[in-house]
Amino acid sequence: MDPRYTAEIFKHLEMQNELLLESHSSVSHQLHKLQVEEEMLMRKFHELMKAQAVNKKNENNGNISTALVDPACIEGDETGNSAPSVLVKSKEQL
Repeated sequence: MDPRYTAEIFKHLEMQNELLLESHSSVSHQLHKLQVEEEMLMRKFHELMKAQAVNKKNENNGNISTALVDPACIEGDETGNSAPSVLVKSKEQL
């Protein structure tokens, strides 16, 4: 390494270091913003899924009437398969 250019190389490396530090700071800030946004979206998604589960549960409770399973109550579908009919009481009926 030629000693005549040491000062210029040092100056260049200092400039590169400053640029890298600024880039690091900028990327870190952007990452933090994205993490906050992700957390907010995940909370909203969780609230939505919870609300859908409650709606589905309420919908199912409204369509079901009694809590008896009778082995004699077997219905066949169009393909010839049979399945027992299961009726369950909703919470309001208990």
